[in-house]
Order: sequence, then C-alpha cells, then structure tokens
Amino acid sequence: MQQLVPEGWDISSPAAGPVAGFNVAVVLIDSFSITDSEGKPGAPFRGAVLAIPAKKKGAVSPITMVVYGITAREGVPGAYGNYVPGLASIERRESFSSDGKASADESWSFKAEDGNVVDVHVEYERGRPAQSKIEMQVHSGAKPDFFPIYRVNQVAEILRSTATGVDRISKFSFKASGAKLQPLFDGTERLIGVISTPSYSRTIFLPD
Repeated sequence: MQQLVPEGWDISSPAAGPVAGFNVAVVLIDSFSITDSEGKPGAPFRGAVLAIPAKKKGAVSPITMVVYGITAREGVPGAYGNYVPGLASIERRESFSSDGKASADESWSFKAEDGNVVDVHVEYERGRPAQSKIEMQVHSGAKPDFFPIYRVNQVAEILRSTATGVDRISKFSFKASGAKLQPLFDGTERLIGVISTPSYSRTIFLPD
C-alpha cells in the first residue's frame, strides 16, 4: 500500500479500535442529498473510494487519505483529483421478523471506464448502531496539501471486527479487478472489519 501514498508520507494503521491494523478501506457511498454553500441541490454521489490511514513524516497524528475513486462522470475528477468515471449498481433489501430481528442483503458493483471493477455482496443481521459526532481532515493522494474538513453526525454499526470479535455477517464476498486494483486485492489480503453507516450527515469546510 505504501506505493499509493505520495512521497513524504507513510502508512499509519491504527493500533486500537474495531478496525485496528487496517491499511486500506474500501468505502462504498450511496448519498441521497447534496447541497452547496448556498443551499442549491447537487447531484447525489454514488461511488467506491479507496482511503488509506496515512501520516506525514514528522507529524504526530495520522489522517485519512483518498487515493482512488470510481463515480459518475459528472463527479470526475472530484475534490481529491483522483476519481475516474464509471457505472454504479446498488441493490439493497431489508427484512423484519415477528421477533423483532432485522436483516439486510446488499449488493454493490462499480465498473470504471479504466477497466477497474469493485463488487461487494453482504448479508447481515442488524444490531444496535451507535450515534456519534466526529471532525476529521481528509487529504488527497494526488495533492496531499489539500484537505477539506468534515464535521459529521453519523449512525454506524460494526458488522465484523477481528479486533473485537463481533460478527453479524452471514454471507460476504469481495472482488476487485483491473490494473489499479488487482495488485492490491490479489486474494492474499485479510479482511479486518466491515462497518455499516446507514445515516451519515456531514458539513464540509475548507481551511483558511
């Protein structure tokens, strides 16, 4: 993964938490509403994004760095300058039983025009998600000195975590192919965790 971060930066995997030790996250996004600073609506974002925990040499705190993404043509190259155009297919189904249990079945597929493909299928039982507020800086792998500031209200649930032993997943498959993705996901990778975030609202700021 080190080859994906720019010169002067290193991979900086977290030592604790539900995804301790991870070095790349595949973030699947299906947004419903986007507005600009004047309240004007924008096109919803649907995409697959690669995000890496990284730290600038000499820095104390790690950050999240976006190094690649697949989205609709109107969202290219994106704020981070490294999105490529592609098609998205998302199917989602939820079931509720009389005993109060809820389960979900999701299929995500992203096919980029550059030949890279991401396919994910997951079936899981819902638990009790946790609500949180966070503020984070997300840097660009293409222009690392650029970073928007996110202030986020979210509801998230850990579906699988090797660190905590949580596992609500009954079926899971992940496939990635193409010149960019195949070397990273060649079958020897190890899944650290899966997190579902059904509610995610963020306000984006730029530093002075």
